[in-house]
Amino acid sequence: MIEGEIDVVRRDGLDHEAAITTHGAGQITGELSQLSGRPSIARGRAGVRGCVAVSFDAAHLRALVVGSAEVGEVIMRAFILRRVALIQDGGSGSVLVGVTGSPDLVRLQGFLTRNGYPHIALDVSSDGEGRALVERLGVLPAELPLMVSPHGDVLRAPTDAEAGVFLGITLELNPDAVYDVMVVGAGPAGLAAAVYAASEGLSVLVLDQRAIGGQAGASARIENYLGFPTGISGQALAGRAFNQALKFGAEVAIPLEVARFDCDDPETPPNTSLRVELTDGRAVSYWASPIEAKLCEGEVVALVGGGNSAGQAVVFLAPKVKRLHLIVRGKGLQATMSRYLIDRIGGLPNVELHVGTEVIALEGDRTTGLTAAVFHDRSNDATLHCPLGHLFLFIGAEPNASWL
Repeated sequence: MIEGEIDVVRRDGLDHEAAITTHGAGQITGELSQLSGRPSIARGRAGVRGCVAVSFDAAHLRALVVGSAEVGEVIMRAFILRRVALIQDGGSGSVLVGVTGSPDLVRLQGFLTRNGYPHIALDVSSDGEGRALVERLGVLPAELPLMVSPHGDVLRAPTDAEAGVFLGITLELNPDAVYDVMVVGAGPAGLAAAVYAASEGLSVLVLDQRAIGGQAGASARIENYLGFPTGISGQALAGRAFNQALKFGAEVAIPLEVARFDCDDPETPPNTSLRVELTDGRAVSYWASPIEAKLCEGEVVALVGGGNSAGQAVVFLAPKVKRLHLIVRGKGLQATMSRYLIDRIGGLPNVELHVGTEVIALEGDRTTGLTAAVFHDRSNDATLHCPLGHLFLFIGAEPNASWL
């Protein structure tokens, strides 16, 4: 928001509307639906003084979230907390009208709850509004429960799949689209695979016939999952993983069942590794901790490597140094580094990328330390003499897996 105000309201299918908040200059609107481009549960409109705002579609919003760690953290935290508030509020999203405790009503409540979609349930026998809606539409008992969308559309006795399409939970698939990776099952392992693949820049489609979280998603509390020493509910764990997958651009289609698998034999891409032999010396480091960052603060440095460890070190070091030369022996970073790190490095003004390049000489002595390095461009055989004070090596290592 640049100027003015935006009033944000929640609404349900029974045409109720209530104010949530008002955003002013310097604030952001939106909630988790914006990450996937699906229909929003809340609605925003210009305030009485009007508004001037910058809009983002889903793709550019994800690029912003991934491209800047600090901005991304603020946006993701805000979106998650807003969705949680909408769920806890109980007055927005879909309205279910049926007989309390009936199998189909319980099934739909479970489907919406496990997929993090706000809803309320009205008992047709005791709630005046629910009963009035049934009478007005002439709904037969066999057509219950009703599902009413936030926009007032009505679906009678829907299946989970019909409900997902109706509310925009289910992704509309393009039959002509070709994905790099398809993950069948949206449990913790499937969502983890989606996060890892999408963060590498691959196009990912996740399918599950029920809901996110798999069996773990139905657990009230999980205490043996790494990283949560005090425990976490299965729904909360699944929700975090799901939001993380959306952040990196994975597409999740629920509830869809895989009926058949056609398998061709694609060519296996070559597995390549980079090796650079350099002699260790003064001011040469194999990691980038706050200690090294303090030592080279405000200086010109070079970092050799094109993997994720190198990328994370570049993002960590760049704000602290005057200039950083990233030396990559390969043709680029795409084959060896995750896309989100490539995007972040691309936004750092003091990082200069040298592809197809290797370090062939270091200059300096014990008194002055490292003073310069010589880079060799393998594509044109040119050399570049670069004054610098520190060299970081992230060129990989042999895994200690001989026992396996």
